[in-house]
Amino acid sequence: MGLVSELDYNKGRCFLDVHVEKEEPKISAPPASRRPASKPFCRPTLLGGETDRGVAKPQEEGPCKPRHDPLAPGKYTDIQYTLSLSSHTHIKLHILTHFKHTILIISLMVCVGAIVMPRPSTNHQWAYNKAGLPLVDVVVDPYLTTHLRPHQRDGLLFLYECVMGMRYGAILADEMGLGKTLQSVALTWTLLKQGPYGGKPVAKLVLVVAPGSLVQNWGAEFKKWLGRVGSTTVTTLLGVRWMIHVQKLEFGLVICDEGHRLKNSSIKTSSALSGLSCTRRVILTGTPVQNDLQEFYAIIEFVNPGILGSSAAYRKVYEEPILRSRQPICTEEERVLGEERAAELSRLTGLFILRRTQEIINRYLPPRLDWTVFCSPSPLQRELYQALLSHRVIRACLQGSTQTHTHLACITALKKLCNHPGLLYSTGSLYEGLRGVFPESYSSGGFSTADSGKLLVLSDLLTTIHHRSPTDRVVLVSNYTQTLDLLQDLCVHLGYTYCRLDGNTPTIQRQRLVDNFNSPHSAHFLFLLSSKAGGVGLNLIGASHLVLYDIDWNPANDIQAMSRVWRDGQKKTVHIYRLLTAGTIEERIFQRQVSKQGLSGTVVDLGKGAEHTSFSSNELRDLFSLTDTPCLTHDLLHCSCRQKHLSMSELMQWRHFAGHTHTFRDAYLDHARTHISFAFQSTISHTTQ
Repeated sequence: MGLVSELDYNKGRCFLDVHVEKEEPKISAPPASRRPASKPFCRPTLLGGETDRGVAKPQEEGPCKPRHDPLAPGKYTDIQYTLSLSSHTHIKLHILTHFKHTILIISLMVCVGAIVMPRPSTNHQWAYNKAGLPLVDVVVDPYLTTHLRPHQRDGLLFLYECVMGMRYGAILADEMGLGKTLQSVALTWTLLKQGPYGGKPVAKLVLVVAPGSLVQNWGAEFKKWLGRVGSTTVTTLLGVRWMIHVQKLEFGLVICDEGHRLKNSSIKTSSALSGLSCTRRVILTGTPVQNDLQEFYAIIEFVNPGILGSSAAYRKVYEEPILRSRQPICTEEERVLGEERAAELSRLTGLFILRRTQEIINRYLPPRLDWTVFCSPSPLQRELYQALLSHRVIRACLQGSTQTHTHLACITALKKLCNHPGLLYSTGSLYEGLRGVFPESYSSGGFSTADSGKLLVLSDLLTTIHHRSPTDRVVLVSNYTQTLDLLQDLCVHLGYTYCRLDGNTPTIQRQRLVDNFNSPHSAHFLFLLSSKAGGVGLNLIGASHLVLYDIDWNPANDIQAMSRVWRDGQKKTVHIYRLLTAGTIEERIFQRQVSKQGLSGTVVDLGKGAEHTSFSSNELRDLFSLTDTPCLTHDLLHCSCRQKHLSMSELMQWRHFAGHTHTFRDAYLDHARTHISFAFQSTISHTTQ
């Protein structure tokens, strides 16, 4: 029927009936104090008056006035390092420079003035102001404005443009710690109290959807930020039949926290929310791309139905070419096509996804040292691992068994063994025949630190921290309640004081535990935390060390857990230790994490994940094996670094340390080096930006 250009084919545009172009909203300055002598002729609007290039006439002439002063001068504050300046930020001519530790620091006196939302364009007025109401500037409450950092001010403007129809539905995909909650509170309060047409509020009711464990935290956040500026009612809706009540109400805005949980459009929550008549939808998630691109499509479809076509078309046009291009065995043609489709998907989604990484707040935080530590398995672990690999159930998996639950059971068994052999000792029929491998004196009622390589490293690490830095505190994180029980036994055995938060902790006690631990007067040395217990308010800045004892298939869970101590308010240098048992399934999971993070970088953080090393399908599936090597991951990089600093991939940019004989550049980790076979180390610091 016609010719298709090579560009349209490579981008995939010819396969979809969706043509999305970005509308740049006209952001005008606050009304001037005086008007020009004459104005050019412009077409009339529904207001019955004149406009200057689509911008409403100054509000002094209208019957309505803004709720807050758009010309407020603001307050001068001292901000160091790089600044993200926008049209509503002014720099006072007061620049001080001085040298500190050979690093040049620039101190700027910045005036944080009023945040005036973009005025609607002429087209927007025709579409949304049928009654011809006068235009009124929407000005963010000054109390909230003074608490917003530059990136949060920009995020608030972005959200406002999206929900007001100037763009599309919004996904705020900032990484954890950048203030998604505060931006959401500011947006909610603004829409509940103001609007551009006649000053009427945009929304009468706002629905915030969050996991049950986080509902109370959201209530606390609204009270924290809005308690001083006015009264607001926060109603908690819980229970099986909560949606029956919700569907009877008319909401002006819906905010979905932990929005990546809507990854499947067929689940009840997604179906119920999609049925709401409210079109102003905001998703909050620090991990828009988790396991695959089909889940990414599900959350996009929620905020912008039909924007990427049908699910089948999306899979054919974008998902399959992108995934093929990331395989090591792909052809050059497949690689080029996949990169083009990824770039187009990134362009389309970039119109309604705002993604800022934690780099944006690094300048406000102390340095952070990340260690990925490969621990040598104990002799008992190695012997049991070999026995498990020879077990009839695992052999059946390797021979092509299609019983998924059996595969998961085998994987869980290997992961438990990596944590400690005692976790397998009293289990059921799957491990039949393993009892003979354990020593005759072995008892399920106790445990030996020497039986687990990771537990040996952890024990030495805690001893050193407690001895060298008595005022420092540590967060211990695990995916499993059974492993937390083991770590709790270790605390009792070593005489360390601790508190614990997991899925069984009552919601009402969560914040109390966190506040008590963060208090300078806390008597607890350790905080035992389940990696599944996340969300708003769980900021453990009372600790400056965090140990991730085991690894999760989903890198987002580990990243969220590791960021708990490196948040606003942290004053000390932060040490993060991720423990893996060398040569085991944990290394394969770590490799898969690298691959998944690369997928996220391909689409959401375009360019940031391009250098991540890809592993072949056979390497990723090679779960049921034990490799006698100090670090299989390092072997797969084909690196002959000898502690040199290379930049072939993200892992190659980290420092490499062989264990046993070499000294680590970490006084706490050095004490445990006899049980460590290899380690990667990375430093995050504002002084390197």
